[in-house]
Amino acid sequence: MDLNTLWFVLIGVLYTGFFLLEGFDYGVGMLLPFLGRTDLQRRAIINTIGPFWDGNEVWLITAGGATFAAFPHWYATLFSGFYLPLFVVLLALIVRGVAFEFRSKRRDPRWRAVWDWCLFAGSLLPALVFGVAFANMVRGVPIDDRMTYVGGVLTLLNPYALLGGLALLAVFTLYGAIFLSLRTTGELQDRARATARRLWAPTVFIALAFTVATYGATDILARLGVSPGPVPVGAAAALLFTGALVSRRRDGWAFVTTALAILLTSTTFFMILYPRVMVSSLNPAWSLTIYSAASSAYTLKVMTIVALIFTPIVLLYQGWTYWVFRRRVEAKAETLTY
Repeated sequence: MDLNTLWFVLIGVLYTGFFLLEGFDYGVGMLLPFLGRTDLQRRAIINTIGPFWDGNEVWLITAGGATFAAFPHWYATLFSGFYLPLFVVLLALIVRGVAFEFRSKRRDPRWRAVWDWCLFAGSLLPALVFGVAFANMVRGVPIDDRMTYVGGVLTLLNPYALLGGLALLAVFTLYGAIFLSLRTTGELQDRARATARRLWAPTVFIALAFTVATYGATDILARLGVSPGPVPVGAAAALLFTGALVSRRRDGWAFVTTALAILLTSTTFFMILYPRVMVSSLNPAWSLTIYSAASSAYTLKVMTIVALIFTPIVLLYQGWTYWVFRRRVEAKAETLTY
């Protein structure tokens, strides 16, 4: 495996890690105004992701940084073409971070309700935009022979990409409901389980519609064939199996199968893309590849050495954080920390 391929795989791992960790995080944020019926319950919901949400976002920052350093032409085309959606994501993430910090500064119910809805919007918008952006990347966007995006913002809002955004939104919401089933107790846990049961069927339907649309809108047939192999099939099986586990209250296993569905779907996305990093809808020869968009061999070599040193440290630290805060959160005033 050459360094270009290695860094394509590593960037794929970083984005997949982001979807796996931030997916339930966004889901919890989107469910906050609906599952938390009292201030205490909403505080408990926030506390389930309180120790993790900022660490989870590191994966996105690292993925963006790695893309810039390893494939600068990919970064330049992506951020110049998708600048408005990515600005919306940045704004939403800022509002979300502020909501976590400001919500408990005053006891006024209206103040807290405003920040709860900010947290909802700050979770919904990134999930939706990332689904739209990744669907567009695999479908193809207008890129000319100078690696320049020549479309507009409305070009990105095509039906296939919007369906991709909706699919990611649905999966993350289901993921968040299952995570809350794992992390809460009592009435809140029962409500989270019931929500997960209600969300599963619509999620499967939207995911199925997106899968069918992918065969029509992308070149997956040429890349993976009619029978796409064990990875995409495994993703579908994991999502289907989640329904049975949710109905039997196997929260831990349901969380694992949903995570597996996300992991395998993200892997499928990068399998369709490889060796391209962005597909040109104007001319296949103008697509950006891991070779045409890459940095020098020296830069990739230095990056590989740095990644080998620091990646284990980051993984150990994040694993330790999850271990320390592994206990369930109870919606009781005497145990909650604001």
